[in-house]
Amino acid sequence: MNDGAAATVTIVVADDHSLFREGLKELLTTVPEFSVVATACDGDQALEQVECHRPDILLLDVVMPGHSAAAVVERTRELSPMTRTVILTMHDDTALLQELLLLGAAAYLVKNMARDELVAALTTVVHSSGNVLLSVPQGTIRALDRRSPDVEAPSPRELGVLRLVAKGMTNRQIASWLHLSEATVKRHLTNLYAKLGAVSRVDAVRRADALGLLDIS
Repeated sequence: MNDGAAATVTIVVADDHSLFREGLKELLTTVPEFSVVATACDGDQALEQVECHRPDILLLDVVMPGHSAAAVVERTRELSPMTRTVILTMHDDTALLQELLLLGAAAYLVKNMARDELVAALTTVVHSSGNVLLSVPQGTIRALDRRSPDVEAPSPRELGVLRLVAKGMTNRQIASWLHLSEATVKRHLTNLYAKLGAVSRVDAVRRADALGLLDIS
């Protein structure tokens, strides 16, 4: 939340449907604490506006031209770490929800929620930076819960390797530090990629951190 005489929550609204986008902007403008600083009609514009304004909240639709929602969520964390990305969508897809939360989305909301519920949700997101907010059908939550046991948790040794990766160590340095062979370190990382659904060292660290598995402070 930006500093000022009166606390103002700055928001960028990104949706490819102009009528919905402008309506949402008008709705949010009626809230004294909110300021819609920009709008975007696709993923590329959304990232441009985030970089330009560094808003408190990016209110993001899932299906838009340009960069995908996943790419926007991930890139927003790099461009403006303090910006909280809130997904507002008609899609209550469990796999999509899980992916976006792992990438750093702060909330996942469905578009059929009432005005007061949306305002309350955005206010909560700003004031509860350490939490994730969900407003989806109960069936989606149950499906998400059912998916969890299917994902094998990283072992303590694997997490130990990943913490050293997060500190910038190479495989050779990690092997020396933990008294392992480089081949063993590589095997641990391969296992981590599979368990976390990661595609790189940086991605593995980001995903594990989003799940609260790392303590790298």
